[in-house]
Amino acid sequence: MDGGGNLESRPAEAVSVAVSAESDATAAVAEIMDRLRGTDASFILFFVPYAMDRAALVSALAATPSPAAFGCTTAGQITPQGYDSDAMVALAFHRRHFRVASALIKPITAVDIAEVVRRTEQLAARFPAMPGRRRLALFFADGLSKQEDIIVAALEAGLKDIPVFGGSAGDGLAFEETFVLHEGSFHSGAALLLLLETDLSFRGLGFDHFQPTDKRMVVTRAVPEERLVLEINGSPAAREYARLVGVPVDELSPIVFAENPVLVRNGNIYHVRAIQQKHGNGGLTFFSAIDNGLLLTLGRGMEIIRTLNSGLSVCDQTGEAPDIILGFDCYLRKLEIEHKGLAAAASEAFRAHRVVGFNTYGEQHLGVHVNQTFVGIAFFRPENGAPL
Repeated sequence: MDGGGNLESRPAEAVSVAVSAESDATAAVAEIMDRLRGTDASFILFFVPYAMDRAALVSALAATPSPAAFGCTTAGQITPQGYDSDAMVALAFHRRHFRVASALIKPITAVDIAEVVRRTEQLAARFPAMPGRRRLALFFADGLSKQEDIIVAALEAGLKDIPVFGGSAGDGLAFEETFVLHEGSFHSGAALLLLLETDLSFRGLGFDHFQPTDKRMVVTRAVPEERLVLEINGSPAAREYARLVGVPVDELSPIVFAENPVLVRNGNIYHVRAIQQKHGNGGLTFFSAIDNGLLLTLGRGMEIIRTLNSGLSVCDQTGEAPDIILGFDCYLRKLEIEHKGLAAAASEAFRAHRVVGFNTYGEQHLGVHVNQTFVGIAFFRPENGAPL
């Protein structure tokens, strides 16, 4: 497989990447647009640090002639140099290789699923793939909405055979308010669907680094609409989880949750159901759908850098490595990596495999909302564009 160097030594041919470390939104937009000058883009995807002034960013985008702007706030960014907490990342998708259609779903807290399916079917019908081109969808949602599970299932039904990849917006580790960016405006309590058509070949990625153990749990009392579990195995949820993990209940923390997730089996595949935080009444709040009677399995981690490099090592039919990988990486993975002192190794893996993206509050892959997972799309160079 031909690696071809990182994105700094050999820029991607179909997607231009620009990064700004400026904390001032106006200065950041000016720097990014300067770096993208001369790029004929169909749209630009922005991954925005949660601390950046959103109103100033909207004003700066409105004052700058540019293609349609989409994106979201994040829990961290992946730049061509690896992990970053403060830089804004922009990806300009070249018009020659990409067309885009968008839909804003708002509000999503009381969403009509049938209406989402209908709108999605209509969008796909109005946006047919031209001969020799393929379609895919990108999905970004308010990461605190607790609605990603049902929305992504509705999108899967409406889009039929069009694959959906995505990540939930974040706001660092504040868990207060997250936003999606649609045509230059920010929206909370909303979701963004981008339907892309491209002449590039691409390949979907999705992997975690956990294996099931023999420790089982049954949700015996829950508030599903809040993703809140009150009892596990008939005992207070936090206390029972702490017992199974082997730590005192008062020592439960984000890093304990990151290193000891619970898994849900779907056929022969286990998906992570990540715990967000301990609830005040002894319950546990989750990042994904939860319900009474659900069988959970405690997960055990494998070596995270090895699985990262293995998961990112993909190629097309000719043996060519990706031109660029658009990545959605759960913030809990980053938390674990930093806790273990492996941030430099992870950043080197992202650099070597030409990954750009952001840290999420949840990931969407194969019609399922998951956690503690890396989800991505590997795009291959135009001259190696035979469909996979």
